[in-house]
Amino acid sequence: PCHLGPVVGGWYKVLDRFIPGTTKVDALKKMILDQGAFAPCFLGCFLPLVGALNGLSAKDNWAKLQRDYPDALITNYYLWPAVQLANFYLVPLHYRLAVVQCVAVIWNSYLSWKAHRL
Repeated sequence: PCHLGPVVGGWYKVLDRFIPGTTKVDALKKMILDQGAFAPCFLGCFLPLVGALNGLSAKDNWAKLQRDYPDALITNYYLWPAVQLANFYLVPLHYRLAVVQCVAVIWNSYLSWKAHRL
C-alpha cells in the first residue's frame, strides 16, 4: 500500500546502533524491540491514515481502528517475529530491507484488505 523502505531501513540502522552485534541474544533483543515498539506504532499510524485517505470521518476512522487494530496486531505477531528473528540473526544489515520487502508483499496484501474492509 505504501513505500516504507526509508522508514524501515532507518529503523534497522537505529536498532543496530542501539543493539550492536549479531549473536542470537542480540537478534532476539532486536526482534523484541521491533515487535514491541515499531510494529504497534506502525499499525496504529497505517490503519487510520488509510481510513483518512479513504474519506472516513474521524469518528468512523476511530471506530474502524478500534475494530481492526487488535486483530491486525495479533496477525502481525503470527508472521513477523519469526521473520525478524531470522532476519536479524542471519541477514547482513544491508540486505535486511530486501528480505522484509519480500515478506511484505504478502503482509501488505493482508493489510490492504484489512484497511479497506468496511
